[in-house]
Amino acid sequence: MNSKKKINLPLITTVGPVSAWMILLVAIPFVYVFAMSFMNKGAYGGVVIGFTLNNFMQVFDPLYLKVFAGSLLISAFATIICIIVAYPFTYFIAQKTTIKKTVFMAMVIVPFLVSSLIRLFGWINLLRKDGVVNSLLLKLGLINEPLQLVYNTTGVMIGLVYMLLPFMILPLYSSIEKLDKSLLEACSDLGAKPVTSFIKVTLPLTMPGIFAGSILVFIPALGYFFVTDLLGGSKTQVIGNIIRTQFITARNWPLGSAISIFLIVITLILVWLYQKSGGNMDDLGGM
Repeated sequence: MNSKKKINLPLITTVGPVSAWMILLVAIPFVYVFAMSFMNKGAYGGVVIGFTLNNFMQVFDPLYLKVFAGSLLISAFATIICIIVAYPFTYFIAQKTTIKKTVFMAMVIVPFLVSSLIRLFGWINLLRKDGVVNSLLLKLGLINEPLQLVYNTTGVMIGLVYMLLPFMILPLYSSIEKLDKSLLEACSDLGAKPVTSFIKVTLPLTMPGIFAGSILVFIPALGYFFVTDLLGGSKTQVIGNIIRTQFITARNWPLGSAISIFLIVITLILVWLYQKSGGNMDDLGGM
């Protein structure tokens, strides 16, 4: 009996705190939001106990569906841009020595030690009409008048790509680092051109990293309302903006909860599609 207690004690001490943390900060809030999504809004805000499906019916209002479609489109473009930027960069650093790899990865991670808001305000200073980017382009004679690079969709895309690029680089680096270089050498010995080797060998073998990175970029992009608020000037809306508005401005917590559940469902569908495509959940959890 004593031996069993000794065996179970380490398990309780390691798993117990994590389980309690997940129950307290994940499971209970989720159940609370889920239950609230079926309740009614009070006359002056707040929640009235009751059961209704009206909140979920409002989610499919054409106005909200338009925002949802726009959110999916913005997230998709941000994901594609992240892939285009991250893949060559990650492939480049994967070929370097261990010290250089560490330096490059530190350059990716260290900026995230600074507050997201501070970094986004830095981008506003860079992109505004009298900012560094427009001033440099004007001096080089590449443009005749300042470009509108912020407070629009362009600014939102720049902000999302900047904020989420590391989430694409890290899983890609893991996949490319595991790539068997002997396969590329075999392709070269058999007369395959570099482009052919990339399409036939490198790309398929690193596809799990692309899938994992896409999930890690696409899903947060749907809810990063602070990026659209700062760099979009509230002109560009994503699902996160609608949820924020319902909770804080409209004080319609039941509708905000219903939209939150809708976003969670979208997330679960994307993760399910990722698993169906052969993705490994460890690639997502490890990030």
